[in-house]
Amino acid sequence: QVQLVESGGGLVQPGGSLRLSCAASGAFTFDVMGWYRQAPEKQRELVATITKGGIRNYADSILGRFTISRDNAKNTVALQMNSLKTEDTAVYYCNGRRVFGNGISDYWGQGTQVTVSS
Repeated sequence: QVQLVESGGGLVQPGGSLRLSCAASGAFTFDVMGWYRQAPEKQRELVATITKGGIRNYADSILGRFTISRDNAKNTVALQMNSLKTEDTAVYYCNGRRVFGNGISDYWGQGTQVTVSS
């Protein structure tokens, strides 16, 4: 059974930094790993993704402030968040995606709360 376990959330002041980590268990390497977030009363949105080959994709709202990285050998993905803003407050979810010829399979972590407040 595949499990994704996040860590690293917490409370930080505006302008501060946090690093989120996600460890995936399982016998395969995800084709894509990423981070999504959901703020209260809003839909879940993409933050950043990274492919097995290292191609990164970022949401415009965090471009230049967040950096995604992964270690395929350890099956982990991390999100370094700098210059945090109050609007970054949300529950952050780790995602692992397998891509097949006829579809995809998504796996999700339980989420970790990030609160940016003074």
